[in-house]
Amino acid sequence: MDQNHDEQIAPMNPKFKTIDLFAGPGGLAEGFSTLRHDDGSRIFPIAISVEKERSAFATLRLRAFFRQFGEAPHQYYEYIAGRISQNELIALYPAEWKQAVHETEMLELGTPEATTIIDKRLDQLMSDSDTEFVVIGGPPCQAYSLVGRARNRGIVGYEAEKDHRHFLYQEYIRILEKSRPAAFVMENVKGMLSAKVGGKSIIDQVLKDLRAAGGTDDSYTLLPLVDEGRGPLPGNLIRSEDFGIPQCRHRVIILGLRKDIASRVPPLPGSGHLLVSSSRPVTVRDAIADMPELRSGLSKGGDSDEQWQAAAINAAELAAAACGREGHGKVAKRLRAVVTELRARYEVPPRSSSQITSIRENGLASWMADGRMMCLPNHNSRGHMESDLARYAFASAFAEVEGRSPKASEFPGDLAPAHQNWDSGKFADRFRVQCWDRPSTTVTSHISKDGHYFIHPDPSQCRSLTVREAARLQTFPDNYFFEGNRTQQYVQVGNAVPPLLARQIAEVVAKLLGALD
Repeated sequence: MDQNHDEQIAPMNPKFKTIDLFAGPGGLAEGFSTLRHDDGSRIFPIAISVEKERSAFATLRLRAFFRQFGEAPHQYYEYIAGRISQNELIALYPAEWKQAVHETEMLELGTPEATTIIDKRLDQLMSDSDTEFVVIGGPPCQAYSLVGRARNRGIVGYEAEKDHRHFLYQEYIRILEKSRPAAFVMENVKGMLSAKVGGKSIIDQVLKDLRAAGGTDDSYTLLPLVDEGRGPLPGNLIRSEDFGIPQCRHRVIILGLRKDIASRVPPLPGSGHLLVSSSRPVTVRDAIADMPELRSGLSKGGDSDEQWQAAAINAAELAAAACGREGHGKVAKRLRAVVTELRARYEVPPRSSSQITSIRENGLASWMADGRMMCLPNHNSRGHMESDLARYAFASAFAEVEGRSPKASEFPGDLAPAHQNWDSGKFADRFRVQCWDRPSTTVTSHISKDGHYFIHPDPSQCRSLTVREAARLQTFPDNYFFEGNRTQQYVQVGNAVPPLLARQIAEVVAKLLGALD
């Protein structure tokens, strides 16, 4: 790109075309794309979003379509309410859909096909010598995460040096080298800090490569996002719960500025460019307490309302009796109250609901609520084994009484699952409740496997979180529709960057680039 980078960034209302890599359902792009100038134009318009997984890509493209409008048409809301088909929606707005198609690419980055297509797109964008870029994205984390590394150790003949997932970040580097963006943001799991390949630290190599992405060892300056003193790379280990996210999600987020731009930035920290922590934690109650009650499903046998009510009563009675025998008197009392409540119900809650509900925390509500919605999408429960209903009821009641989720050692013996390692200490929190008055634990893609780590805090519902509840804990707006089947939706939500956190990072980047006061 033939461009004088020593010149000031474009004068009035600068825009930074944004390249979103390994995009998932679009959490980072959602945060960045919502930031606007006073005239309503986007500071970070999305130029390209790239994702390989089909259902996540479908979600990504639909959101790209949504962004084509200053105000989404009512037919969009009809679509997410299931009243019209996607083909009918596209037929009504073909130009906007065409632009969304142009903006999104379903490609596996790092493959020859993807390289050819992406490079052609970048060449087209770079033909405008006045264009400045921002690159965002999170290379896949399976090889870095603690769970992924434990799984890899169990694979016979596994060699980290031959696992291409360790090196997908290099495709991110390659695109930095080609596009020379004004800034970049790279997100990854905390496990990246301790991951090693061939005895060498991954994070050390990543940082070295990021700094040198412009051709010299110091082409990019890496800046801390938080004024933090704990652990390795402390300025870039972001604890989401500190920034108004109702979830304890700890991720490495690396911010880089091109050298010529960084030279004009006041010294950090203390310059006002860091993320600003929230005044109080935002909790599970703030995000989901007012959502419609649902009953769980029964995964085996019949699943009528009457059958579920009988199974739930039996589960709560079993749990109460087991607690009484083992000294959990307060929990037993709470469970007996649940039994009374369940017996008194003339109508059992449904398995799904589209009822629009409030969000209790004002900042969260202003970000996620949409008064034009006709329904709340993606809010339906999954099925569970009857034996798990008693464990869910116990765990939720315990959390209400004790203010925390129970450990395996605190489960009554009669409720212990027949897991070989249950007493080993390796699965101390195999059943984990998301407590009302705390931020949730990290929403991960594992939520798609089973609900044991994501138990709803109301013991009378005996279920795990729905996709929409998980999406609220991730701060996806209620009008953000997830395509695919429920399992695929869970994976998308669990893999995403919280959009409200991404918005705050975008504000930091915009200030550093002189695009926001």
